[in-house]
Amino acid sequence: MNVIFEFLPLVLFLAILLWKGMYPAVIVLMVAMPLSLFIKYLKDKSIDKIQLWSTIFLIIAGLLTLYFNNPYFLMWKPTVFYWALSIIFLLSQFISDKPLVQRFFKLMDESIFEKINSRSWNKINFTWVIFFVIAGLLNILVAYNYDFETWAAFKVFGLMALTFIFMIGQTIWIFNRLGKDKEKIVIEDK
Repeated sequence: MNVIFEFLPLVLFLAILLWKGMYPAVIVLMVAMPLSLFIKYLKDKSIDKIQLWSTIFLIIAGLLTLYFNNPYFLMWKPTVFYWALSIIFLLSQFISDKPLVQRFFKLMDESIFEKINSRSWNKINFTWVIFFVIAGLLNILVAYNYDFETWAAFKVFGLMALTFIFMIGQTIWIFNRLGKDKEKIVIEDK
C-alpha cells in the first residue's frame, strides 16, 4: 500500500506530461508528492524519511526548473538524490553503530538478521552505496542522451524497477546466505 503513495505522483506526472506538457506535469508532481507524503503520514502516523527528502529535493528541483525554464534541474534531481543516499549510506558505517542497510532490513524481522556480523553488514551496505552511484549515473546518461519524455518514463519505470530488482536480489541473496550457515555468517571476500 505504501508503494502506491510513492508511485501515484509519478504516474500522474507522466500522464500530465503526455497530455499537457512538461511544465504542467512538474507543477502536478510538486503538488502530488507533498500531498502523498501527508496522506501517508495520516495513515501511518510517521514520516518516511527517504520519501520526505525525495519530496524536498523535488520541490527544489521543480522550482528551479520552472524559474529557469530548464528541465535539467528536474532531470538531475534523481541523480543528486541517489548520490546523497550513497553518501549517507557510506557515512552510516562510520558514524553509527549499525550501517543504514542493517536498520532497513531489520524492519522486516530482526531475529533473522542477528546471524549476520557487523563486517558483513558493512559489505552489504557498501553494495547499496555502489548501487546508488550507478543509478545516479544511469539517470544522467538517459537525461543527456534522450528527450524529456523518454527520460521521464525511464525515471518512473526504469529506475523504480531497477531499485525494486536490486532490493529483491539483495534480500534473496541474504536469505540464501542465512540458509546455508547456522552460525553467524561472514560474507567472504571475493
